[in-house]
Amino acid sequence: MAVLASPPGRMVPLSQLVDALWGDGPPPSAAQSVYLYVAGLRRALEPDRGRHKHSALLARTAAGYALRLHRLQTDVGAFADHLDASRRSQESGDLAGELFCLDQALRLWNGQALAGVPGPFAEAERARLHEGRLVALERRAEVLLSLSQPKEALPFLQDLTRQHPLREKVRELLMLALHRCDRQAEALEVFEEGRRVLSEELGVDPGPGLRACHQRILRLTAERPTVETRLPPPRQLPSDLIGFVGRLEETVRLRAVLAPPDGAAPPPLVVVSGAPGVGKSALAVRIAHQVKERFPDGQLFVHLRGATPGVPRLSAQDVLGRFLRALGVPAEAVPSDVDEAAALWRSRLHAKRMLVLLDDAVDLGQIQPLLSAPHGTCLLVTSRESMVAGDDCVQQLLSRMPHDEAVAVLAKLAGADRVAADPGAAAGLVRLCDGLPLALRIAGARLADRPDWPLSALVARLRDERERLHELAAGDLAVRSSLSASWQSLRGSARPSSRLAAHALALLGLLHVHDITAEVAGALLGTPVPEAERALERLVDAHLLDRNRLDHYQPHDLVRLYATELAGRLPSREPLRDALRYFTLSAQHASRVRDPHRVQPAAPDLGFCPSSVLPHQVSGADEAAAWLAEEAANLTAAATQAMADADPEIARLGVAIAFGLMWHQRFNFLETDLVSLNKQALKVSRRLDDEAMAAEALGHVAGGLQAQMQLDEAAVYLERQLALCAKREDLFGEQRALGNLANLHVHRRRYDRVLYYAERQLGIARQISSGVGVRYALIMKGTAHQELGSVREAAQALTEALDDAERAGDLTHQGTAATLLGELRLRNDDPKAARYHLAAALAQFRTTGYRIGQLRCLIWLSQACRQLDRPDEALDHISEAITLAEQLGNEEWVRQARAESQEVHQARKRP
Repeated sequence: MAVLASPPGRMVPLSQLVDALWGDGPPPSAAQSVYLYVAGLRRALEPDRGRHKHSALLARTAAGYALRLHRLQTDVGAFADHLDASRRSQESGDLAGELFCLDQALRLWNGQALAGVPGPFAEAERARLHEGRLVALERRAEVLLSLSQPKEALPFLQDLTRQHPLREKVRELLMLALHRCDRQAEALEVFEEGRRVLSEELGVDPGPGLRACHQRILRLTAERPTVETRLPPPRQLPSDLIGFVGRLEETVRLRAVLAPPDGAAPPPLVVVSGAPGVGKSALAVRIAHQVKERFPDGQLFVHLRGATPGVPRLSAQDVLGRFLRALGVPAEAVPSDVDEAAALWRSRLHAKRMLVLLDDAVDLGQIQPLLSAPHGTCLLVTSRESMVAGDDCVQQLLSRMPHDEAVAVLAKLAGADRVAADPGAAAGLVRLCDGLPLALRIAGARLADRPDWPLSALVARLRDERERLHELAAGDLAVRSSLSASWQSLRGSARPSSRLAAHALALLGLLHVHDITAEVAGALLGTPVPEAERALERLVDAHLLDRNRLDHYQPHDLVRLYATELAGRLPSREPLRDALRYFTLSAQHASRVRDPHRVQPAAPDLGFCPSSVLPHQVSGADEAAAWLAEEAANLTAAATQAMADADPEIARLGVAIAFGLMWHQRFNFLETDLVSLNKQALKVSRRLDDEAMAAEALGHVAGGLQAQMQLDEAAVYLERQLALCAKREDLFGEQRALGNLANLHVHRRRYDRVLYYAERQLGIARQISSGVGVRYALIMKGTAHQELGSVREAAQALTEALDDAERAGDLTHQGTAATLLGELRLRNDDPKAARYHLAAALAQFRTTGYRIGQLRCLIWLSQACRQLDRPDEALDHISEAITLAEQLGNEEWVRQARAESQEVHQARKRP
């Protein structure tokens, strides 16, 4: 078992098993013993497996044996997985996450690995795993020390040192933990003890790491800060924020970065970036005050005005001049050349430990000459832009506040009692403020100024999206101003990509969807997709957009409202039409590719369509279905927005998008969306006096209502569609409505009416040479004849439909006809023929992705296999059917599948 599970899934030859168990001296009966061990292992793993049934977990081939388990089903695999996760957290600088992963890994240990397992393999594997555990424990101690938690690390480090007195890394970590608990004498004694043990046991001296740790503790114990004799060290930090609340996780991380627990020098550059109003400056000032004692030579501060409207930004030369004067350089001695000033800056900072807070940098270029500060000095920078400045740069991205911290901000400003009295309103305020600290501070300040207001009063004001940015202003604080500063910075940039990004943000306000892709942005901007993608990435860098999926971009709510304001100033709404044209073309193209034999809506009149507006390309049915599922929410939102628009052309585009979604909604039980969108399309058709649009929408509403089993209301819509198509002499639409009426009467079990409507559809379909219509009508006839007991007529109609579908390559109707033929044979005691037809239908439905068809086939296949005395095969089919029914969320199908499952289990128990 140990060999097969290390790791599971691989094929292990018999010879390797023998070597692992007996090494170089196996007994003559070794192979036979392995067979016996394997048999016993199979009995233990699968106690309910039949004697002659193949093992599902422990398989054998000519190459050897394989244990079919996922690696995470073994403790060893789970241990390795947690360690991999801890390494990823370490690489990203997430110490808290790394500690959590290490704890998860170490909790898996319960005594010695492979305890009681003999053989050379077990001995080697036991040693390897034991070493891995020790390394994980050492790393856990390092993380605790980095998080300033030496007391938590002490107990297990002391145990480890007793258990492994010769392990120098453990002894070094114990010395550091003791030193940080102000137990320097004990730390030094641990070193002396280690020196004695190493000398007595191994005859060697402590290694360089242990010696360096010893010297560092001696030096730190003895040294005292020095004071500048001629000038006092600069103390330029703004006042600490007494009312600062939240950001606990970020505070812990930045404190550990700027003041490393081991006393080492901080990194040369730490960047705190994030969206406008997210609280970068407040956090940076708070952290700077918390660590300033680690920078005894002073703290410098400057506001760089990167996003201050109407005020020139400070240049690197301006900043260097200010700082050099603060460091004692006379004004007349400050070089006018930026390179010379940077050289003097380096000289003045030599051998000093200083913290330099650069607030509101526009980009890396603004501060580039200051980055040459020597070792020991740290630049703490805040910026609305993401910055990449080499391996030594530590990044801290600030996102929106977590809910609990955001509520705490409100409580601090508005009063804890008011917030506690109405937690629902407090949660609403946090949501409407988008978790943005600036917005929360404004909301809290307004409530503090109006003690008679309940929280719900401000919630009511903020609910109106048109007024929300107006309401989020207090004194000199305003969310709109903060967002405008970022947008104006992009708009006024010398970089074309920044100016295009500013234009893109305004255009995004035209389209009220959840998120967008570069293709949508390309349609809005009228540019090639790669250029549009660069504009979106520029907005991500400016923290005005988030990348919420691999290729999707989304603004936060307050940014979205600001973009809508910008869009209202645009001279034209043609970009909106182009985006809607993109959605229309893409939805209808994907629907056709998903199932080319389904009847699709007529191609809409798109008006003038620029060459930059191209449909999203999909290469097959699966990819088309996946794209429609991924974009359904955006397509629905775009259609809803457009159909409500007063512009007739925009409204028509919205209807076209809605029609393009119809088959996706029918396939995925989204009947509520289907009915809602197409009722809205009906309103547009009346407004535009468009009878063709009305007829199409009537049919879609009826289809959604029928799927919800609202048959009487669905019949009304179908009769209206039929009458309208007859009035317009639209024979294709007329035969389509007749076919849907036939299908509706199948659900009513009025099979005489099914035949009536099917015969009428068949006549018109043949008249106009509609192959799809002919096949559908024959299927309806076959269904009716089957239910009326006319087996021969049913078989004839269904066979004709199946043959015609095969000739046309119509997998959808081919699968439907084969399913019904299978059901017919099953009902008439021919399970063998039924199994043949149903298996063929299942394969066709798997190809088209029609899950309802797959579900029906699986249930009937189970019945056929059960009648053929193939209970194991029946069990496979019905198990898959239950899973699929539960995924689809249809209670009736779940009930049918579970009922058949009970029959299968009863059949398997019979002798």
